[in-house]
Amino acid sequence: MSTGAFVSYFSKRKWVLLSLCIVTPTGFLFKNYSGPGAWWFNNYGAGLIYEVFWCLFVFFFLPNKNHTTHIAASVLVVTCLLEILQLWQPWFLQQLRSTFLGAALLGTTFVWWDFPHYLLGSLVGWFWIRVLAKIID
Repeated sequence: MSTGAFVSYFSKRKWVLLSLCIVTPTGFLFKNYSGPGAWWFNNYGAGLIYEVFWCLFVFFFLPNKNHTTHIAASVLVVTCLLEILQLWQPWFLQQLRSTFLGAALLGTTFVWWDFPHYLLGSLVGWFWIRVLAKIID
């Protein structure tokens, strides 16, 4: 990739990178928050931000307004499947879940109330990447 193509690639995605730089620490803050409403922020707010993060992450590689709905829907489906996968406890998944990264990506405990928060997070992510798509184009 030439220098000009490299600069063009990232200049089109700078707003997505900035968004990821905002969302990522917010997710960790929610997961570790200890003030009022900590239970909701730690358990459900972080899940909502998790959805937004993945919408932005995928949009970084597919920054096209025609893909926004597919991105948000795919993120929702995959995270819901990962939530259901938490009901399955084979040794190799337990090994993965015992690490910080494995627990963060795969989760550790199945909770029905995660689904509405995933839906809301995907809607927020969809809206966010729609706005970014308009800025980029």
